[in-house]
Amino acid sequence: MINETALLESPTLRGSVLDRTDVLDRVKALSLLPDGMHVTTAMVASYFDVGLEAIKSLVKDHRIELEASGYRLLTGEELRSFKNLSGIQSRTRSLALFPRRAVLNIAMLLRDREVARQVRVYLLDMEYLARTQPVENPAPAHTASLDARIDQRITHILGRTVVPLFNALIETSGEHRRELTALRAGVQRIEKRLQQHHTRLQRLEAPREGRPLAGVMAAMDAMNGREFEEHVAELLRRDGCTNVVVQGGGRDRGIDITALTADGRRIVVQCKRFAPHLSITSPEIQKFLGAPKVLHDSEVALFAATCPFTRDALNIAAESGITAVPRGLLEEWSAGAALTVLA
Repeated sequence: MINETALLESPTLRGSVLDRTDVLDRVKALSLLPDGMHVTTAMVASYFDVGLEAIKSLVKDHRIELEASGYRLLTGEELRSFKNLSGIQSRTRSLALFPRRAVLNIAMLLRDREVARQVRVYLLDMEYLARTQPVENPAPAHTASLDARIDQRITHILGRTVVPLFNALIETSGEHRRELTALRAGVQRIEKRLQQHHTRLQRLEAPREGRPLAGVMAAMDAMNGREFEEHVAELLRRDGCTNVVVQGGGRDRGIDITALTADGRRIVVQCKRFAPHLSITSPEIQKFLGAPKVLHDSEVALFAATCPFTRDALNIAAESGITAVPRGLLEEWSAGAALTVLA
């Protein structure tokens, strides 16, 4: 089992968990550059509450490892192109860029800093649950969500690929027909058990007596940003919306999802998967203000978040015609309630 000491000492272990970048948002919000993908050295230092020199020293000591996780130092034409594409106004002759994987890598190198330690605690907790939770035991809601997604993917592979392959082999094989038939039966038994397990996990997360379970939000807290956007897109489709498109990437012009309501109104959605203890503040709403009308000519604007909104943020949203969907309302919407603005 991975422990903190091993994580701090082993580049191989650090590299094995770099995809768990969602743990960064569980500790605090990580501000990104306009490209939506990178942060600067100063932004990394701000996230971890350390000085610039602390980050520069780590880069110097672990440059090869950090470059493997995505760290880059831009200069010359590459820097000019990045500035043009991202809209950065700066005269600097070089720019160090860290993707989220490299920021997580930094968290596993900063030994004595509280924010880095908290990130490691979340990371180790998630790894423990993913690696050691027995499938026979009642799982916590966020683990059930992870197991359910794994079950679905394995069942899909077995049902759509492995079983048809056995069918084709059985049809063309004479000598080994009996053995192949027995193997196919074994695969089909595994597929059936996975389907039964998936059904049990769905019941764990389902609303009881009209009230959403804590598992509804726990499942979303376990998602990364892209998975959360896809979740909101599915809610829109469930409620009769059409032409639902998840924009994604750093060139979405401030919008994560576009769609049409059932009666033909254009919708734009901003999604923020933040840790529950954080809040959407007024600057976040103000940053979103121009996109719905000016850039997308929309009639319905949603701002959905896995955290609460501050009072100022809610007031600005109401005054600007933006429908705020904070954590509580998002939970109800995910559990089956309809959003009034979509009716």
